[in-house]
Amino acid sequence: MTDRESPLHAELSGVPETALWTLRNRAEEAMRADSGFADAEAVQLYRRLRGEDFERFGPPSQVHALRARVIDTVIAEFLASHPGAPVVALGEGLQTTYWRLGEPENAWYSIDLPEMIDAQERLLPAAPGITRLAYSALDREWFEKVPAGPAVITAEGLFMYLPTEDVHALIADLAAHFPGGVLVYDSIPRLFSAMTLKGRVRLSERYTAPPMPTSQSPRQARRLPDRIPGVVAAQDLQPPLGRGRWASPALRWAANTPIGRALRPSITLLRFAR
Repeated sequence: MTDRESPLHAELSGVPETALWTLRNRAEEAMRADSGFADAEAVQLYRRLRGEDFERFGPPSQVHALRARVIDTVIAEFLASHPGAPVVALGEGLQTTYWRLGEPENAWYSIDLPEMIDAQERLLPAAPGITRLAYSALDREWFEKVPAGPAVITAEGLFMYLPTEDVHALIADLAAHFPGGVLVYDSIPRLFSAMTLKGRVRLSERYTAPPMPTSQSPRQARRLPDRIPGVVAAQDLQPPLGRGRWASPALRWAANTPIGRALRPSITLLRFAR
């Protein structure tokens, strides 16, 4: 890796800039003595980027670390049952999943915009197992560079920023190219989406979250097998209990009431037909 002096946010804007937001949250959580989350590579990168104005993202939150733990589990379980399958990380940003999972021998494809791929290559460790492809996730040209067949696909912090019709069309194409594979992604509730479209999600006086036009509730996710060709099952995944109020069983119960499911973020696992 090459040391950086200039701030990354001078190169990243809009959705790509959110990679710094999630990096900060994962690293801050991993550095806590009372946290069960470990992410050594994120901590190292975060410390190297101290020139960044991370305070513009407001107080740290453990939500991104809890999301990462769910996705780590999905990947590890799929690779255990499909030893030769690749990992396809859509919009991977500055995620450090590959290192948290112990640098698996499986082929790992990182699909992201050119400016983010450039940041990955300069800031993250050299990793012979990772193939970085500079494309939008919606650009089907990258399909030609990833073998067809069962794969575990992640879209962590991505789909909410894309138009809903584009997301559903992409899922259908993923199901066709990766039969027998799985896709795991996170979603936001409709109210939160509407707030971002009005510019009302301000993490601080200096940062407003980008518009997020796509929302999805667990109930909507359950309907996807009937609406998207190639999708045979949809599962709502529960994050592990966290710290403080996030450790409350009562909060978990409330999040799974009909009202709670409509108002909370969610993580969905889709299974593709063989």
